[in-house]
Amino acid sequence: MTTPLRGISSMATRQVLAELVQGWTTRGGEPVAIESVGGVDAARRVQGGEEPFDVVFLASDAIDKLQAAGRVVPGSKVDLVHSGVAVAVRTGTPHPDLSSEATVRQAVLAAPTIGYSTGPSGVALQKLFERWGIAEQVRERTVQAPPGVPVGSLVAQGQVALGFQQLSELISLQGIDVVGPLPAEIQITTTFSGGIVAGSANADAVRRLLTFMASPEAAEAKRRQGMDAA
Repeated sequence: MTTPLRGISSMATRQVLAELVQGWTTRGGEPVAIESVGGVDAARRVQGGEEPFDVVFLASDAIDKLQAAGRVVPGSKVDLVHSGVAVAVRTGTPHPDLSSEATVRQAVLAAPTIGYSTGPSGVALQKLFERWGIAEQVRERTVQAPPGVPVGSLVAQGQVALGFQQLSELISLQGIDVVGPLPAEIQITTTFSGGIVAGSANADAVRRLLTFMASPEAAEAKRRQGMDAA
């Protein structure tokens, strides 16, 4: 196979997918080229059906919607990783206490600016602020990173004092300190999955790829990227 399998993913999984693809091709698997963009944009492009994608990687519920719309092959969805949210600050600045729900709430109220993503974790974080009754209080201090832009980059540049995003999107960035994950009682976990795009001429190859990505062989790569095997 000379033409690579063509995939599209959200930014949240770009690092782990790159490592998994390397492991796949090292074992003799077909070449794979994955474009990583904002999750909303990725879903829109697959939904449009105008580009010849073979495989798509998105949050599980987004894959479900594409499957319901006939853009992902029924029954082809494979859950790959669970990704939790961590908190980051600019290198050299004080670290907030993340030991409990109460201390995280206090850190949010004390932060001059708070950053979150356009992805599932950002939506869940806004709901958490609403549950805490502070959504209006912090609204003017919250910054949503543009699609495809890591929250951590805004933290590193000093645009955001306290950044929330999947650990996998924070651990490789320079200029920030990852303070730690959210405590268990308020942890926001997103499951990311892969699916065969309807109309792909390489469905069998994609199935083999997804089987490898979900196998025990792939678990260590997921851990290195701050994710858990699904």
